[in-house]
Amino acid sequence: MRRSQGPAGADASSRPEPAQAGVWDLDSLVTWKGPEMVRLARGLLKDPHQAEDVVQDVLARCVLKWSRIQAVEDPSAYLNRMVVNAVVSHHRRPWRREQVSDPADLPDAPLLDDSAGYGDRQHYLTLLRRLPDAQRATLVLRLYEGLPDAEIANLLHCSQATVRSHAYRGLRNLRRLLDHNTDAAKESR
Repeated sequence: MRRSQGPAGADASSRPEPAQAGVWDLDSLVTWKGPEMVRLARGLLKDPHQAEDVVQDVLARCVLKWSRIQAVEDPSAYLNRMVVNAVVSHHRRPWRREQVSDPADLPDAPLLDDSAGYGDRQHYLTLLRRLPDAQRATLVLRLYEGLPDAEIANLLHCSQATVRSHAYRGLRNLRRLLDHNTDAAKESR
């Protein structure tokens, strides 16, 4: 790998001339070193857009540190070190840990919003809490947990016939509560 020698050691055809002998201005140094900095950042990062952002941040810091950069013997090496440090800092940023999705990978159809059912779910849970304990436990174990009657009977220490009876009565009471709430909601309108 070819290491850059900086403005003083670079090939005369590939680098701009300094404004004064041995003194570089920021514009000519960035014109000469900018593409090389982007290549370095792209080699260190997987995303070319992030690499360009990192180089842009480095160049913004160059403006603030220009007097220090002019004072070093090899400004090219100094700028390379700034790019490497910026890439390391970029990896430490919290938002860096987020996964970027390619728009082509996203589904064409919009996803359904499940939050609309939240109010209904809370309403049903409130009604379920109004049932007697045995009926509520049977319905929760059967409908929410998906357990068979034999396991429910074992958990509640009763027979399977009792489990079926509790489920029947619990569903009947829930229907009554729902009908009562629906009628009350219609009357309040």
